[in-house]
Amino acid sequence: MDRNPGAVENYANPKTCFFHVFFKAAALAFYILSALFFNSFVIIFVITVLLAALDFWVVKNVSGRILVGLRWWNEINEEGESVWKFECLDQESLARMNKKDSWLFWWTLYLSAVSWIVLGIFSLIRFQADYLLVVGVCLSLGIANIIGFTKCRKDAKKQIQQFASQTITSHLTSSIQSALSVV
Repeated sequence: MDRNPGAVENYANPKTCFFHVFFKAAALAFYILSALFFNSFVIIFVITVLLAALDFWVVKNVSGRILVGLRWWNEINEEGESVWKFECLDQESLARMNKKDSWLFWWTLYLSAVSWIVLGIFSLIRFQADYLLVVGVCLSLGIANIIGFTKCRKDAKKQIQQFASQTITSHLTSSIQSALSVV
Protein backbone atom coordinates (compact mmCIF):
# COMPACT_ATOMS: atom_id res chain seq x y z
CA MET A 1 0.00 0.00 0.00
CA ASP A 2 1.33 3.40 -0.95
CA ARG A 3 1.58 5.63 2.11
CA ASN A 4 1.98 8.78 0.08
CA PRO A 5 -0.30 8.55 -2.97
CA GLY A 6 0.21 12.23 -3.82
CA ALA A 7 4.00 11.95 -3.88
CA VAL A 8 5.67 14.25 -6.34
CA GLU A 9 7.82 12.66 -9.02
CA ASN A 10 11.52 13.08 -8.26
CA TYR A 11 14.26 13.97 -10.69
CA ALA A 12 15.46 10.87 -12.52
CA ASN A 13 18.91 12.35 -13.15
CA PRO A 14 19.79 14.63 -10.22
CA LYS A 15 23.51 14.92 -11.05
CA THR A 16 22.79 15.92 -14.63
CA CYS A 17 20.14 18.38 -13.43
CA PHE A 18 22.65 19.84 -10.98
CA PHE A 19 25.30 20.48 -13.63
CA HIS A 20 22.67 21.72 -16.09
CA VAL A 21 21.80 24.46 -13.60
CA PHE A 22 25.24 24.89 -12.01
CA PHE A 23 27.14 26.35 -14.96
CA LYS A 24 24.29 28.72 -15.86
CA ALA A 25 24.06 29.94 -12.29
CA ALA A 26 27.85 30.13 -11.94
CA ALA A 27 28.23 32.29 -15.07
CA LEU A 28 25.41 34.61 -14.02
CA ALA A 29 26.55 34.83 -10.40
CA PHE A 30 30.17 35.44 -11.32
CA TYR A 31 29.20 38.15 -13.79
CA ILE A 32 26.96 39.89 -11.26
CA LEU A 33 29.25 39.57 -8.23
CA SER A 34 32.63 39.90 -9.93
CA ALA A 35 32.62 43.70 -9.80
CA LEU A 36 32.76 43.41 -6.00
CA PHE A 37 35.95 41.33 -6.06
CA PHE A 38 37.81 42.11 -9.28
CA ASN A 39 38.83 45.38 -10.84
CA SER A 40 39.98 43.76 -14.09
CA PHE A 41 37.55 43.51 -16.98
CA VAL A 42 39.75 40.86 -18.63
CA ILE A 43 39.41 38.48 -15.67
CA ILE A 44 35.65 39.04 -15.55
CA PHE A 45 35.35 38.48 -19.31
CA VAL A 46 37.49 35.33 -19.43
CA ILE A 47 35.96 33.58 -16.43
CA THR A 48 32.36 34.48 -17.31
CA VAL A 49 32.75 33.38 -20.93
CA LEU A 50 34.54 30.20 -19.83
CA LEU A 51 31.65 29.33 -17.50
CA ALA A 52 29.13 30.11 -20.26
CA ALA A 53 31.09 27.94 -22.70
CA LEU A 54 31.13 25.08 -20.18
CA ASP A 55 27.37 25.52 -19.82
CA PHE A 56 26.94 25.46 -23.61
CA TRP A 57 28.94 22.24 -23.87
CA VAL A 58 27.18 20.52 -20.96
CA VAL A 59 23.72 21.42 -22.27
CA LYS A 60 24.47 20.53 -25.89
CA ASN A 61 26.36 17.28 -25.29
CA VAL A 62 25.19 15.91 -21.94
CA SER A 63 22.03 17.28 -20.35
CA GLY A 64 20.14 17.59 -23.66
CA ARG A 65 20.61 13.88 -24.30
CA ILE A 66 19.92 12.72 -20.78
CA LEU A 67 17.13 15.08 -19.67
CA VAL A 68 15.08 15.44 -22.88
CA GLY A 69 16.54 12.82 -25.22
CA LEU A 70 17.58 15.35 -27.87
CA ARG A 71 20.87 16.18 -29.54
CA TRP A 72 21.80 18.67 -32.25
CA TRP A 73 24.86 19.75 -34.13
CA ASN A 74 25.73 21.84 -37.12
CA GLU A 75 27.85 20.74 -40.07
CA ILE A 76 29.18 22.49 -43.14
CA ASN A 77 28.41 20.50 -46.30
CA GLU A 78 30.53 20.28 -49.45
CA GLU A 79 28.90 23.41 -50.90
CA GLY A 80 29.92 25.38 -47.81
CA GLU A 81 26.36 25.63 -46.47
CA SER A 82 25.48 25.21 -42.83
CA VAL A 83 23.34 22.11 -42.21
CA TRP A 84 21.55 21.40 -38.92
CA LYS A 85 21.58 17.76 -37.79
CA PHE A 86 19.14 16.42 -35.21
CA GLU A 87 19.00 13.25 -33.18
CA CYS A 88 16.34 12.06 -30.77
CA LEU A 89 15.46 8.94 -28.87
CA ASP A 90 12.80 6.61 -30.21
CA GLN A 91 9.15 7.19 -29.32
CA GLU A 92 9.10 4.70 -26.44
CA SER A 93 12.19 6.20 -24.81
CA LEU A 94 10.86 9.74 -25.23
CA ALA A 95 7.60 8.70 -23.56
CA ARG A 96 9.59 7.42 -20.56
CA MET A 97 11.50 10.68 -20.06
CA ASN A 98 11.07 12.21 -16.63
CA LYS A 99 8.73 15.22 -16.76
CA LYS A 100 10.55 17.08 -13.97
CA ASP A 101 13.88 16.67 -15.75
CA SER A 102 12.36 17.95 -18.97
CA TRP A 103 10.67 20.87 -17.19
CA LEU A 104 13.95 21.87 -15.52
CA PHE A 105 15.83 21.61 -18.81
CA TRP A 106 13.51 23.89 -20.80
CA TRP A 107 12.81 26.46 -18.07
CA THR A 108 16.44 26.98 -17.11
CA LEU A 109 17.38 27.23 -20.78
CA TYR A 110 14.89 30.06 -21.32
CA LEU A 111 15.33 31.76 -17.93
CA SER A 112 19.09 32.02 -18.29
CA ALA A 113 18.67 33.71 -21.70
CA VAL A 114 16.14 36.13 -20.22
CA SER A 115 18.57 36.86 -17.37
CA TRP A 116 21.34 37.69 -19.84
CA ILE A 117 18.97 39.97 -21.74
CA VAL A 118 18.12 41.83 -18.53
CA LEU A 119 21.83 42.16 -17.69
CA GLY A 120 22.42 43.45 -21.21
CA ILE A 121 19.77 46.12 -20.71
CA PHE A 122 21.48 47.16 -17.47
CA SER A 123 24.80 47.38 -19.31
CA LEU A 124 23.18 49.61 -21.93
CA ILE A 125 21.61 51.84 -19.30
CA ARG A 126 24.95 52.20 -17.48
CA PHE A 127 26.82 52.81 -20.77
CA GLN A 128 29.14 49.84 -20.22
CA ALA A 129 29.85 48.65 -23.74
CA ASP A 130 32.63 46.31 -22.62
CA TYR A 131 30.29 44.43 -20.29
CA LEU A 132 27.72 44.35 -23.07
CA LEU A 133 30.28 42.30 -25.00
CA VAL A 134 30.38 39.70 -22.20
CA VAL A 135 26.59 39.58 -22.15
CA GLY A 136 26.49 39.25 -25.94
CA VAL A 137 28.82 36.26 -25.97
CA CYS A 138 26.95 34.51 -23.13
CA LEU A 139 23.57 35.29 -24.66
CA SER A 140 24.63 34.03 -28.09
CA LEU A 141 25.75 30.70 -26.59
CA GLY A 142 22.44 30.35 -24.74
CA ILE A 143 20.37 31.29 -27.78
CA ALA A 144 22.31 28.81 -29.95
CA ASN A 145 21.23 26.04 -27.56
CA ILE A 146 17.65 27.30 -27.50
CA ILE A 147 17.44 27.37 -31.29
CA GLY A 148 19.17 24.01 -31.65
CA PHE A 149 17.01 22.18 -29.13
CA THR A 150 13.79 23.86 -30.30
CA LYS A 151 14.47 22.81 -33.89
CA CYS A 152 15.42 19.35 -32.65
CA ARG A 153 12.18 19.04 -30.67
CA LYS A 154 10.14 20.09 -33.72
CA ASP A 155 12.01 17.57 -35.86
CA ALA A 156 11.39 14.84 -33.27
CA LYS A 157 7.65 15.63 -33.23
CA LYS A 158 7.57 15.50 -37.02
CA GLN A 159 9.33 12.10 -36.98
CA ILE A 160 6.85 10.77 -34.41
CA GLN A 161 3.91 11.97 -36.51
CA GLN A 162 5.39 10.37 -39.64
CA PHE A 163 5.99 7.12 -37.77
CA ALA A 164 2.41 7.12 -36.44
CA SER A 165 0.92 7.81 -39.87
CA GLN A 166 3.10 5.10 -41.48
CA THR A 167 2.07 2.62 -38.78
CA ILE A 168 -1.61 3.41 -39.23
CA THR A 169 -1.31 3.24 -43.02
CA SER A 170 0.50 -0.10 -42.94
CA HIS A 171 -2.02 -1.48 -40.44
CA LEU A 172 -4.96 -0.37 -42.59
CA THR A 173 -3.33 -1.74 -45.74
CA SER A 174 -2.69 -5.12 -44.13
CA SER A 175 -6.25 -5.20 -42.76
CA ILE A 176 -7.72 -4.42 -46.18
CA GLN A 177 -5.48 -7.01 -47.85
CA SER A 178 -6.42 -9.69 -45.35
CA ALA A 179 -10.12 -8.81 -45.73
CA LEU A 180 -9.86 -9.01 -49.51
CA SER A 181 -7.98 -12.29 -49.42
CA VAL A 182 -10.81 -13.88 -47.38
CA VAL A 183 -13.40 -12.81 -49.96
